[in-house]
Amino acid sequence: NDTTRTRTRTRTYCTMTGIRRSTTKRRRTAEFLILGGIGLLSNLTNSGVRCFAIGNNDKRHLQHQLNNNQPSTSALKRIRQENKSVNCNSYQSQSLINLNTVAKGITNSNGNCNGHDDSKYRHKGLQAKRQAGSEDDGFENIDTDDANAKENENENKDTKSGDRQLEQGLWPCMDKMDKELIKISLPVIGNYAIGPLIGAVDLFWVNRMGNALAVAGQSAANQVFSSAFWFVSFLPSVTATLVAKQHAEGNKEATQDAVCQALFVGFFIAMIGTPAMFFNSNGALSSVLQKGAPAMAYAKPYLMIRAFAFLPSLISLVGFSAFRGILDTKTPVKISAFANVFNAILDPILIFTLAMGVPGAAMATLAAEVISALIYLVLLRRRQLISWGKLVRPPSWASLEPLLKGGAALQLRNLSLNLTFLAVARVTQSIDQSGVAAAAHAMAIQTFQIGGIVLLAISTVAQIMVPNAMVERFDEASNTTVGGLKYAKATANRLMSWGFVLGCALGSLQILLLPAMFKATPLQEVRDAAKLPAVIASVLQIINGLVFIGEGIMIGTGSFLQLSLSTLTATMGCLWALWFFPPKVGLTGVWLGFGVFNMIRLAGVFIHQKINGPLSWRKIAAKVKAA
Repeated sequence: NDTTRTRTRTRTYCTMTGIRRSTTKRRRTAEFLILGGIGLLSNLTNSGVRCFAIGNNDKRHLQHQLNNNQPSTSALKRIRQENKSVNCNSYQSQSLINLNTVAKGITNSNGNCNGHDDSKYRHKGLQAKRQAGSEDDGFENIDTDDANAKENENENKDTKSGDRQLEQGLWPCMDKMDKELIKISLPVIGNYAIGPLIGAVDLFWVNRMGNALAVAGQSAANQVFSSAFWFVSFLPSVTATLVAKQHAEGNKEATQDAVCQALFVGFFIAMIGTPAMFFNSNGALSSVLQKGAPAMAYAKPYLMIRAFAFLPSLISLVGFSAFRGILDTKTPVKISAFANVFNAILDPILIFTLAMGVPGAAMATLAAEVISALIYLVLLRRRQLISWGKLVRPPSWASLEPLLKGGAALQLRNLSLNLTFLAVARVTQSIDQSGVAAAAHAMAIQTFQIGGIVLLAISTVAQIMVPNAMVERFDEASNTTVGGLKYAKATANRLMSWGFVLGCALGSLQILLLPAMFKATPLQEVRDAAKLPAVIASVLQIINGLVFIGEGIMIGTGSFLQLSLSTLTATMGCLWALWFFPPKVGLTGVWLGFGVFNMIRLAGVFIHQKINGPLSWRKIAAKVKAA
C-alpha cells in the first residue's frame, strides 16, 4: 500500500508538473499575443487617428503641430500635378508631435513619401497625398507653402555658402584665395623694393662727384630725415586697416573720413617736423655728426631742402595706405616707379649740368616727392576717397580716437623694435675692436633683410585682407553671402600657412646662397665668423614667416595694444639674451638673442589666434551664440 501510494503521488506530481508546465507555456503565449495585439492595435490606431486628423482637416490640431505653416490650395494643386502617384500609407506610427516631419516628407524617385525623420534629407514640402477623397478637403492645411520651401532652400544655401567658406584648405593650393593673395602681394613687394631707391639714386649720383665728404653729408642728412619720419610710421598701418574695414562694408562716407583724418594728422605733424628740421638743422644733424665735422657743410643744405619734402612724403604714405585699403596695390607701384625715374633723370641735371652739387640732389628728391604727392591727391579725389572740404575741416575727437589710439599703441611697438635693433648694433660693435664681428654680422643680415621684404609685404597684405574678410556682405557676382568671422578665420589660417611656406623657402634659399655670399669678402676671418650666424639667420626665417604674417593679422583685427605689449615683452627677452649669450659665444649669441626675440613674438601671435584674439574660436563661438 505504501508503495502504491508513493507511485500514485509521483504520477500525480509528474502529471501536475506537466500540466503546470503546459499551463505556463500557454500563459506566456497568451501574454505575448495580447501584448503584441495591443501594440499592433495601438500602432494602427495611431496611424488611423493621424489619417483621420488629416482627412477631416483638423485645423486647430495641425495648426499647432505645423507651427502655423499653412499651405495654399494652388500650391497643393501644382504639387499634385507634379506627383501623380503618391503612397498615402507612408506615415510611420510616431506620435502626432512629428507631424511637421511627416508634412515635410521626402519624395523618392517614384513620388512616394517615406516620412522619415532623418536630418540628412532635404525637406521639399508635403508630397504625401491620400488616395481617395476630394482635392479640396484633405490636404490644403498640411501642404507646405512654396515661399517657406524657398526660404528653407535659401537658408540651406546660405549655410552651405558659409560651410564652403570654412572648407578653405589650410595650405596653399592655388585656389581663388591664393590667386587673390598673390595678385595683391606682388605689387606690394615691388613697392617695398622700389621705396629705398629714392635714397639710393641720390647716393649714386653724389658718389659720382668723387667727394667723400659730400657722400658722408648726404648720408647723415638722410638718416636724420628718416629718423624724423619715424614719428609718423604708425599712419600707414592704422589707415590701411580702417580704410579696408569701411570699404568692405560699402560705407563710402566712412572710408573718406578715414583717409581725410589720416591726411589731417599728417598735415599737423608736418607743420611741426618741417620747421624743426629747417630752422634747427644744426641741432638735428648733431645727433649723427660731431660738432665741427667737415661733412656738416654738405649735410646742412641738403637737410634744409629735404625738410620741405616732409609733407609730400606723408601725403604719399597715406595715399599708399588708402589704395592698399581698397585692395588696389598696383596704382602705388606705378606712382613710385614714375617718381623714381623722374628723380633719376633730374639728379644728374641739377648736380652736374646746373652745378648745384649736393643741394641739387636734395632738389631732385623734393621734386620727385612733390610730384608723387600730387598724383596721389588727384587719384584719391578721382576715386572719391577724399573730399577737399574734409581736408581743411578739423575732425571730431570721436572720429580721430581710433586713429590716435591705434597710432599710440603702434608707436610703443616701434619704440620697442628700434630699441632692440639699437641694442643689437651696440652689442655687435662691442664684441671686438677689429670690426670682424660687425662685418660678419652685416654679411649674415644681408639676405636676412632681403627675405624680410617679401615677408613684410605679405604682412602688409594681411593687414588689409583680414579686416576685409571680417565684414559679412552679399556678393552679387556669386549670389552668396561672403565674409564674416569664420571666413576671416579661414583667411587668417591660409595667410599663416603662406608665411610658413615662404619662411621655409627663404630660409632654404639663404642656406643655398651662403657660398656665394661668403665670396663677397676676401677676409677669411670674416667668413669664419659669419658661418654659424648665417645658418641661424636662415632657420629664423621660418619663425619670421609666422611672426610677420601673424602680426599683420593682429593689426588687421585692430589688436594694436596687444601687439605692442607682445613686442615690448619680446624686447625685454632680447635684451636679457644680449646680456647673457654674447659674452659666452660671441656673435652667435647676438643671433641667439634674435631667436629669443622672435620666439616671444611668435608666442604672442599664438595667444592672439588661439586664446584671446577676435578670430580665436572661443571668441567666434561667443559672438555667434550672442547673435
